Amino acid sequence: MTVTYQIESLTKVYRQGSVEVHALRGIDLTITQGEFTVISGPSGSGKSTLLNIMGALDSPTDGDVSLEGKKFSTLGKTALSQLRRDRIGFVFQAYNLIPVLTAYENAEMVLALQGVKKEARQARVLEILEEVGLAQMANRKPNQLSGGQQQRVAIARAIASLPAVVLADEPTANVDSQTAGMLLDVMEKLNREKGVTFVFSTHDPHVMERARRTVSLVDGRIDSDVVHADVVH
Repeated sequence: MTVTYQIESLTKVYRQGSVEVHALRGIDLTITQGEFTVISGPSGSGKSTLLNIMGALDSPTDGDVSLEGKKFSTLGKTALSQLRRDRIGFVFQAYNLIPVLTAYENAEMVLALQGVKKEARQARVLEILEEVGLAQMANRKPNQLSGGQQQRVAIARAIASLPAVVLADEPTANVDSQTAGMLLDVMEKLNREKGVTFVFSTHDPHVMERARRTVSLVDGRIDSDVVHADVVH
């Protein structure tokens, strides 16, 4: 199997005045291509911190992260920013859509930043909006969409550039259980048919029961790492 992420001895310490908060305590983890994996744990266990460091949105105190063989610690700020733009898709709890842009424009944004030509961008975005069930709403702005529809736009934006991995931080937290199921159906389909690697940070049972692997964190350490052979997709 092709290794997507290699995480080695990852430590994160936040300092609040004279107080040190140990968010991560020596995490070792390998994520291979095509996984559909959940990072779970109670609040304060370090799962969002881990996802932020995997996404190069935060830096570790010690240890290192490699994505497709590229060590974050060896990359300058510009190279790390390009890696994040080109190889990592993000889905956030709060959607993080740009309110003045339409669903189409939000989904197109990363491709435009990458310099993809307009015709190629249009073909890719229309295809992905069709896949997430929003082709008829391409010209609507976020305030004209439901929470579940906004999250589907966020998923479309995350995968439009065909990243190596999509990192999803509590992606179902702001939607009802039926909508959560629909979002997970979309992500499972993209994982199965496009080979997109998904890593979730969540304690939502709807997400956890779909996972093919569950990595549980407690107090910043891996408490268990279980592959679910019986999950049917």
